[in-house]
Amino acid sequence: MEQKVPKIEKNMFKNVHQNGVQSIVVREFKPVDEEEVKRIFYEGLMEMIPDTAFRGLRHHPESLLLYAAMTVLCFVITMCWWVIALVPAVVLGCRYFYSMRVIHGYLKQAMSRDMRDIEGFYRKSSDSCLWVAVLEDKVVGLVAAVGQQRSSGAVELQRMSVDRRFRRCGVGVALGLKVLDFAAAHGYSTVVLGTTAYTPAAHHLYQRLGFRCVGVTNGYVTPGAGWSLMEKIFYKVRHHYYSLDVQNC
Repeated sequence: MEQKVPKIEKNMFKNVHQNGVQSIVVREFKPVDEEEVKRIFYEGLMEMIPDTAFRGLRHHPESLLLYAAMTVLCFVITMCWWVIALVPAVVLGCRYFYSMRVIHGYLKQAMSRDMRDIEGFYRKSSDSCLWVAVLEDKVVGLVAAVGQQRSSGAVELQRMSVDRRFRRCGVGVALGLKVLDFAAAHGYSTVVLGTTAYTPAAHHLYQRLGFRCVGVTNGYVTPGAGWSLMEKIFYKVRHHYYSLDVQNC
């Protein structure tokens, strides 16, 4: 099934090129899409490394306080002024390293689960599906829906990722609307999602689709994360939980 997104809908879908406005096509995953889907998924996860290590730091004052205390302690022990400049650089390096390690752990889990056999995983049940967005005959994004237990009446939006070269073209909104259509067609009352992204654009996208943040977990344990003390010191994320009432769409 293919869903052709209108060229302009409430000013959300705009992709102006020399030859005019291009249409975004959202369709179900096909085996021929696998290489591009995995590439976009991988690149999207790799963007999370600096996002978590650097941009996320200012959202965790308790970590900033801990790093400041470490700097003061190192200065007191060594009585060297250059330590004040060296410790922050070491801290940022450690944050990058442990962010990379956790994200690669998460990637490994995903590649051993649904991303190992995309078609088999998402076609085994009518309550799950993965779609791709096609623009200019290229796969430029993906999103999945996975139904939770029927008693909860919720479907989860997962794997949202857009090729960075085609962002701000309405691709993310088109993919999100496809999940909302899926939820309505299958009788779900709620669509939920979780994200650890610190990039404002990600949160703006979900808010534009009508989602509202219903909870935040500080110190969320990312799947694939370890339990070492160093990892706990240098890797910390906030998990935002979003929900949307399908009946009010």
